[in-house]
Parts: sequence; structure tokens; C-alpha cells
Amino acid sequence: MLIDEDSFEKQVSDFFARGGKGLNITLPFKERSFAMAEVKTARCLQAKAANTLWMQNGLLHADNTDGIGLIRDLTRYMDLTNKQILILGAGGAARGILGPLLDSGISELTLANRTVEKALALQNEFQAIDCCSLMELKGQFDLIINATSASLEKETIQLPLGLLKSTTYCYDLAYNAKEPTAFVKWASAHHCKSSDGLGMLVEQAAESFFIWHGIRVNTNVVLAQLRSS
Repeated sequence: MLIDEDSFEKQVSDFFARGGKGLNITLPFKERSFAMAEVKTARCLQAKAANTLWMQNGLLHADNTDGIGLIRDLTRYMDLTNKQILILGAGGAARGILGPLLDSGISELTLANRTVEKALALQNEFQAIDCCSLMELKGQFDLIINATSASLEKETIQLPLGLLKSTTYCYDLAYNAKEPTAFVKWASAHHCKSSDGLGMLVEQAAESFFIWHGIRVNTNVVLAQLRSS
């Protein structure tokens, strides 16, 4: 559904009034979906945004499957146990993945943003994280996640090469069907294995489908088809 920004709430209400089963919501409507919902899951409350809506017993329910979608895709490439993780960005995309990452057995999570104030605000809520500005970055990480909008705008974040180990994995929440994202290109140029966010997109959608229908989808098949198309 292509929804007009001015009539989002009305169109969502009309969809469910017509007997619609569920909606998977993307930007820029996740916060408005969250505000509409009468019942919210714990991970939805933590993210303060909703990407999954459904009607149950006359009440509008909401969940956020972005974080679990990321975790399921990441485990295709690495074991997160005791890993040191760096997240670039402190906006809504970062907020949506913080909780699931902290619950995944990692040893350390650092949040870096152009302005440290936004990172500090998230640190106050998710106390088990470190934060700094991009200029203050130091140390080495097993996994670097780009949660900024830079790739969507085809901008490259220039990071200190000292952050990289020989085994560092780079993951971009954004994806581009036509070519690698700017962050994936940067990672490849510095000999790091990497992935864009297409797998996360598939996994979050599969989790939404499970919420609505109680059926688990073979996401490996779906992802392989998308990668080859």
C-alpha cells in the first residue's frame, strides 16, 4: 500500500475496518504506528516505534521486528557471543536494534554519532552501552553496524582504519538492489567481509508474517531468490 502522509492514520483504520489481517510499516510511519497502537509488545515499547500492526480482540496491537530481524540475519555470518560491537548512528534505526543486540550475548556495545548528545540520550535508556562522537572513536571491533542514513544518501562515512581487525565484519542496515551501498564498498575496499540490510528486511518481514499467521517462512530461499534477481 502506498499511503499518503497526511492520511496515514485514517488509511490504517480503514484497512482494518475492511477486515485486513496485518500491516508491515516502513519509514516514515513507524513512530505514528506506535502512537496509534493500543497494545504494544515489550520490544516495541523499547524501540518506541512499530513496524508490525494487527487487530486482535478489537484492539490494535503493535510490535517491532527490526531488531530480531537483524539478529537472525547476522547469525548467518557470525556468532555474536562475546563480540565487541560498534553502531554508527543514534537515530531511530539504532534504537530499534539496541535491545535485541544487548540480549544476544555480546560483550561490549559502543554507540558513535556525529553529535554525542543523541548517543548519550540512548545511553541513559540502555545503560549497558558506551557512547562517543565519531571523532572520538577508538579501539577495535568484531562487528561494525552502519545505522546512519549515509548509505541512503550515497555518502561514505570515513572511519579510522585502526577500528578494524583482520576479522571485523561490517553490516549496513540499508540496502541497494542495484549496487553495493557506500558502506559496503568502504568495507570491501579495506578487505572486510560485509553485508547490506536485505537479509534483515527479509527476516523482519518473516517475523511479522509469523505474528499474523503462526507460520515460519524459509527465509534462506526467499533471500537467495532476491539476491539472484
